[in-house]
Amino acid sequence: MSVVFAVRKAVRWRGVVAAATVAAVLSTIVGPAAGSAAPPTPDHRSTVTVLQEGLDDLHDLGVSGTQGLVRDGGQVTAARSGVADLDTGAPVPTDGYFRIGSTTKTFVSVVLLQLVGEGRLRLDDPIERWLPGVVTGNGNDGRNVSVRQLLQHTSGLYDPTGDLAALQSADEFLAHRFDHYTEAQQVATAMRHSPLFVAGTGWSYSNTNYLLAGMLIERVTGHLWHTEVRSRILLPLRLTHTFYPGDLPTLPRPHANGYRQFAPDGPMVDTTVFNPTVTASAGGLVSTPTDLTRFWQAVGRGELLRPTQLAELRQTVLADGFQGIRPGIRYGLGIMWIPNRCGGSWAHVGSMPGMSTLAAVSPDGRRSTVLYLATELADPGPAVAVIQRQMTLLDDLICG
Repeated sequence: MSVVFAVRKAVRWRGVVAAATVAAVLSTIVGPAAGSAAPPTPDHRSTVTVLQEGLDDLHDLGVSGTQGLVRDGGQVTAARSGVADLDTGAPVPTDGYFRIGSTTKTFVSVVLLQLVGEGRLRLDDPIERWLPGVVTGNGNDGRNVSVRQLLQHTSGLYDPTGDLAALQSADEFLAHRFDHYTEAQQVATAMRHSPLFVAGTGWSYSNTNYLLAGMLIERVTGHLWHTEVRSRILLPLRLTHTFYPGDLPTLPRPHANGYRQFAPDGPMVDTTVFNPTVTASAGGLVSTPTDLTRFWQAVGRGELLRPTQLAELRQTVLADGFQGIRPGIRYGLGIMWIPNRCGGSWAHVGSMPGMSTLAAVSPDGRRSTVLYLATELADPGPAVAVIQRQMTLLDDLICG
């Protein structure tokens, strides 16, 4: 399986990056004592160099703008490269807002696992028990699909992302970018297709699983999924720059514009403004590198889940659709295990039109990193090169 095919299958909107020839901007380094005149430690200086050179490489490969942040305990290293706007040449912000895409799934899974720990539902409950009549038709049967199988992408349910008109071309994107969707509408679209396999017998990445997970949270708690994410994760961790925008199509400032190339050799289309309800609980959150690295440290340290549920989160199966990215990638309950030269890291990828994210944390929860790219390319050669460079950079940052 080629890298490009694997990425498109696994993340759908994942690609990489716009052609730009603007010089890389200087990195900004933020330490735990901002404004201190003390020089960075040798380890911190090394992280600075690795991060900045990696982001510059990504920019040179065609990424219009990149951000990266590493949190090692309380020490923070941030860098940027490229431009936030291809027209004005404005620099990428050092801690700008962006759509985190499928990294939202980890937040949603943590909430459901918290509910499991509270005894409000079980991972082996059939979906039909909580959402009667929702998973049905064309061979789909909610009686045979469990909560665990949704979170682990072993349900076999079809992913409706490829059916969305807004993803087919630049004209279709511009015509449909403000369309409103509900989780139920998207799931109903998926139910028009037969399942890919019998639940529990295979693995296939599907947004349907996490659209249903969002609906489950609402059914169990009586609150919308993002309300529970806010009260259970964002407020306790003081993640004040992470939120679900609902129908709001714009991003707060500062941010880098997102660009997507819809066809090889085609023009770069500004995809910054659109309605994020298209992915909702499967990918709708907005965040910043600072907030996201703090979230992943909390996940890695076990601060958000009881030990039993943390162990469930980390129960993985081979992620078939990701093997073209790196052999040995596995998937738990809303979290990936990516092997590397120092063992591996817990991680997730995410993308929205023109934006992609890779977030990870070391197994002990000490060292977390977020890499953000503000473009998607359709040209296979540059796209593959960007993915390979991004994975190498992740290894270097996690392993130190």
